[in-house]
Amino acid sequence: MLFYYLEGNIALVDANLAVVDCGGVGFECATTRYTLSQLKVGQRHRLYTYCSVREDAFDVFGFATRDELRCFEMLLSVTGVGPKAALAILSSTTPDGFRLAVLTGDEKALIAAPGIGKKIAQRILLELKDKIAGTQSEFTASSEGIVLPQTGGKMDEALAALAALGYSGAESAQALRGADPEKLSVQELVRYALRAMVMP
Repeated sequence: MLFYYLEGNIALVDANLAVVDCGGVGFECATTRYTLSQLKVGQRHRLYTYCSVREDAFDVFGFATRDELRCFEMLLSVTGVGPKAALAILSSTTPDGFRLAVLTGDEKALIAAPGIGKKIAQRILLELKDKIAGTQSEFTASSEGIVLPQTGGKMDEALAALAALGYSGAESAQALRGADPEKLSVQELVRYALRAMVMP
């Protein structure tokens, strides 16, 4: 039996663990720090679940949002990445932070997670970049009334990363005006845009 989600009062939170009381039955869900930060004991919450069924075990992983669950499932699709490693990575960042790290090739952000070495980080970047970017790397802001110089390369990657984070082409293009892709890396271009969008 597989569960799409579990909803009930939170009976217990511990390190990478939450127990959801559903009708008097406590379901143990392995989870991330990001999800745990949003849970409160005694309050009703819904956790979206991933069930791992093996011959000798039945493990349930729970997440506060479907977005984080999707990130978890993407990580599991990478060769050599199991649930423990996937939880470690998502515990060290947010879903948006994870996607940004992959889209900008930020290997250091992945290695910062406990137990994640350089080889695994490189494999994650290689196998997931196209999945996360999808067709968004091909979009152009010109249809929204703002035209960027045809720099291609790093600027396109920065635009794709911002689109994956939910920003429109117009917002991203406006925020990147004045940025010099010759001097800035993709990560720096994205940070430049994010700073521009949060400043009053």
